Amino acid sequence: MRAVVCEEPGRLALAERPMPEAGPGEVLVRVKRIGVCGTDLHIFTGNQPYLSYPRVMGHELSGIVEAAPAGARVKAGDQVYVMPYLSCGRCIACRAGKTNCCTSIRVLGVHTDGGMTDYLVLPQANVFPANDISLDQAAMIEFLAISAHAVARADVQAGARVLVVGAGPIGMAAVIFARLRGGRVAVLDGRPDRLAVCETALGADVTVTLDTSGGDADARRLMEWTDGEGFDAVFDATGNPKAMERGLDFVAHGGTYVLVSIVNARISFFDPEFHKRETTLLASRNATPADFQTVLDAMRAGRIPTEALNTHKLDLATLPDTFPGLLDPAAGVIKAIVAC
Repeated sequence: MRAVVCEEPGRLALAERPMPEAGPGEVLVRVKRIGVCGTDLHIFTGNQPYLSYPRVMGHELSGIVEAAPAGARVKAGDQVYVMPYLSCGRCIACRAGKTNCCTSIRVLGVHTDGGMTDYLVLPQANVFPANDISLDQAAMIEFLAISAHAVARADVQAGARVLVVGAGPIGMAAVIFARLRGGRVAVLDGRPDRLAVCETALGADVTVTLDTSGGDADARRLMEWTDGEGFDAVFDATGNPKAMERGLDFVAHGGTYVLVSIVNARISFFDPEFHKRETTLLASRNATPADFQTVLDAMRAGRIPTEALNTHKLDLATLPDTFPGLLDPAAGVIKAIVAC
């Protein structure tokens, strides 16, 4: 079977690998769609802290079941999505139902080889039926679930003032789920094209362009929008340490700050401001099965504009040649999906 391997930063190769065989309790999936994530781009550029090379990337997956054990929730021929977090089921987090932050978690395409391949064997617990949505939509569930989890962590309420910093796919998904909970959403980003999508396709209430001049015009605009009070919930989806530190300045007294992005760096803050506001600081990692179900329910109800998010379609056979082009901001990529 075919597999696209990131042999080292900056180099992908189409390789032949043996066909996998499913063992007890495992499902054989014919991979049909692979969403390209920011994590994949970081792997390609050599900026992913949890990875060793070579690696088969790909964790946003949908496909068709080739074989499944008796009693599994899926059967041969079913269209499925994959939850790519392989958790141990025994550690303190797993025992509490927080499988998304398992102490020994392995994420497909990061800690272990992923789905940029024709076939994949998975534990039956990680494969879910998705017969009533498209394969493209099913491959988008994982990244949307990341933000559904973050918004649930913040417990966004109707009427809450929400700021999303960073309008990449994860930030856009945070806009979607904050609005589905009734939040009033502002978005801050340096790319006007992405801000336009947030406003026209996702229904953001206000968008603000990042002030790169060294001034604070963006901060003044955001604070004006909140009558000088700040935001009930702020979500960072930038992966930029300076932006992550600055985001705390936008949190209202009694508000919540959620770090959805991750960087291989220390993040610091001015404690008197943090303390006097009684700020709640949350990390948000991966997603739980309940978050995936939240996304699936919203898709089925037609409440997620997946067509606006899926901007690029690629093919596995030519991926080593076409993948580098996704890094070009001029390409306007939001979500690229690879067909197998």
